Amino acid sequence: MSAPSDGQAPAVAPGTAVQPGDPGTPGSEAASRGAGPVLQQIARSNVLVVVLAFVFAFIVGSALILVSDTGVREAAGYFFGRPADTFRAGWQAITEAYAAMFRGSVFDYQGAGKVADDIRERGGSGLYLLGPAFLRGIKPLMETLTVATPLIIAATGMAVSFRSGLFNIGGTGQLIVGATAAGYVGFAVDLPVVVHLLACIAAAIVAGGLYGGIAGFLKARFGASEVITTIMLNWIATYALAFALTTSAFTGANKAQPTSPSIGADARLPLLAGDQYRLHLGLLIALLAVVFLWWLMSRSTLGFRFRAVGSNPRAAEVAGIDVGRSAIGVMVVAGALVGLAGGVHVLGTEQRLTGSIAGSIGFDAITVALLGRSGPVGILLAGILFAGLSTGGRFMESAQGVPIDLVQVIQALVVLFIAAPPLVRFLVGLGGVDRPRAPRRPRRGAAESTHAATLASADAAAMASAEGPAVPREGVHRAPVDAPDPADPDGPPGAADPVRPADPDSSKGESA
Repeated sequence: MSAPSDGQAPAVAPGTAVQPGDPGTPGSEAASRGAGPVLQQIARSNVLVVVLAFVFAFIVGSALILVSDTGVREAAGYFFGRPADTFRAGWQAITEAYAAMFRGSVFDYQGAGKVADDIRERGGSGLYLLGPAFLRGIKPLMETLTVATPLIIAATGMAVSFRSGLFNIGGTGQLIVGATAAGYVGFAVDLPVVVHLLACIAAAIVAGGLYGGIAGFLKARFGASEVITTIMLNWIATYALAFALTTSAFTGANKAQPTSPSIGADARLPLLAGDQYRLHLGLLIALLAVVFLWWLMSRSTLGFRFRAVGSNPRAAEVAGIDVGRSAIGVMVVAGALVGLAGGVHVLGTEQRLTGSIAGSIGFDAITVALLGRSGPVGILLAGILFAGLSTGGRFMESAQGVPIDLVQVIQALVVLFIAAPPLVRFLVGLGGVDRPRAPRRPRRGAAESTHAATLASADAAAMASAEGPAVPREGVHRAPVDAPDPADPDGPPGAADPVRPADPDSSKGESA
């Protein structure tokens, strides 16, 4: 008995059970290839790309810290004499800078320690010591949540437009309009306590929705690019607010100072954690906005239409969806959410209108929406993370002298890496998952068996065609192969029609 050829599976005797783990069996091949798809799925996941994007951004930020730190530069002057000093200075500069960022954004352990020491010196202990120390330590976290509140709300509006196929750049303008409407109602209109606050929030939503709807109308009616129109609307809102703050309607008697009067006490958002923190009711509104985004885009008919238009406008139009009206609706909803962010910002945090009321919230919301993949949970986490970078960067600048511009560089690098997932995977050696895989070639034994079976089937069909029917039909004579053609007796043998109708006269003679 010959051994199996290379590439063929070993022969298995009839009646012998084949174990899945035996070599050469399909089960063992599937088991060996089982880990491949799992690793590829992990390599292609968005979570891995986001984590690696932050890692690379902080690595670049560390390099900038080393270049800008004076102690590192001084130690590098005698690097070849004492290289350990340079490495020690560099490590100290990086760790102290990022520790200061943590203290300014999450938990100030040094501030909590100082409060605990003061209470201990006065004879306090137990809860009398831990309570105030803990409340002092979480103050940066409360500030981070305060900064994240309008950022999350505005990012939900951006996510609505992004998932609907419209790139809304008008967050700044829509936020300014919403803040202006809420602020004006807050300091110029007298209403009962609860009604006053609700009226301010409603004014922000309506104003932002109408202002966003302008870009949607221009897109639907005239085909104008929403990118260009929203950018121009940003400048219109910015300069309109600057002009309004020079009029008596917004500044009152003090026209020289470009700020509005303070929001009335009954129109302000109440604080959530006491007077020592700035965290207000807007955080709960931000959570409601995240839930609304999930319901709108995942559970509502309107959200289904928005996503259908964003996925394929022509197919949506064939299905009976009005693409123009959907574009207007998308921008109205997005503008309303961003306007709500402006109202929450002015009613809870700023409590007055200024020329820089929007700050960088409008453009940061675009980054947060992209970083969160326009999903509710992603936006919530990305908003808190970006707010932490902002608050931590300010504390890092005051405590360690590291410019706050470093935080902006890190944020820009994060967006750059997230926008190019193949680049991130290439930097960690996973670029192969982005290249299409060639189809698997069949095993040589299986290919030879298939080819032999095909040839055998073809030979059998040819033999059956040459032999003809086994039993001739009634009234049909089959001529010999070597018989000459009756119409041409002198012709070559085999020219006769092998199957011809029987001669009626000959059949009568035979019967007689």
